[in-house]
Amino acid sequence: MAFFLFVDESGHDLRASPYEVLAGVSVQDRDLWNLISAIKEAELLFFGLRYSYYKEEFKGKKFLKTKVFRLSRQADPIPADERRELAKAAIERGDDVKGHMLTALSQAKLGFVQRVFELCVNFNCHAFASVVPAGAPRPSAGLLRKDYVFLFERFFYYLEDQRMSDRGVIVFDEIEKVKSKILIDQMESYFLQTSKGRARARQIIPEPFFVHSDLTTLIQVADLIAYVTAWGYRFSRRLTAPAREELQPFARQLRSLGYYTERERDENPRFPIYSFCCIEDLRGKAERNKPENRKGNEAAEAAPKPPGQT
Repeated sequence: MAFFLFVDESGHDLRASPYEVLAGVSVQDRDLWNLISAIKEAELLFFGLRYSYYKEEFKGKKFLKTKVFRLSRQADPIPADERRELAKAAIERGDDVKGHMLTALSQAKLGFVQRVFELCVNFNCHAFASVVPAGAPRPSAGLLRKDYVFLFERFFYYLEDQRMSDRGVIVFDEIEKVKSKILIDQMESYFLQTSKGRARARQIIPEPFFVHSDLTTLIQVADLIAYVTAWGYRFSRRLTAPAREELQPFARQLRSLGYYTERERDENPRFPIYSFCCIEDLRGKAERNKPENRKGNEAAEAAPKPPGQT
């Protein structure tokens, strides 16, 4: 069997976002179409039409921005059937929308995101994320960045906990062709020319797929995960940037989608590893250990305590 990891990012323009996030959602091949179909049904349930087909892809910065929450609070929760009709009318009218329609559309957007995360739980998906503070030191060499390395590491541990015969397939949102080729070369060098990469290539296919996000439902889900992680996920002492309080219900849903495991490390046979990690220095070990660079920090787990532990 195969597990797909759909990957997108948030905050990589290094503007307003408190964190730069590379995030992914994993789903098993046998569940893939059923999950996509369920998400399409949720679009009809909340909007009365396929929002991502009729208007645009659903993205965190569009569905979860502060304005959407403000508009959703202009009235008490609207009954589902009425909300759907008003939201549908708002989408069909385009920019000529105001009042109760905007409120209904905003409530529908928030309800839809909540439902998408619920469906991910129902279909045994898991969320993975590398979280990078805005001021983290950057590498100077053209090697695969550590946020990618750590994301692939967590995904590999997840695959390793399944069956050795299971394979992982990486699917990225398409970027500029030149940048895509650079990423392909970097991944190939990592998976084929480093000891850890070669070990992980036993289960992760080294060459990724690139798709258009507006045509690929699960890339849009990965975008929602990346956005909520950047602006709301703070279940670690390492993640100290202020969080938007209104995003906390969604952040708690992400926490339930995270994957916890243990590995032997530094003589600790039960070293905790979580699928969300904070990386405070993107430079590789060799560059970080240069005399002029030794102030850099190692990557740190961004893990909440696993269930049952204190």
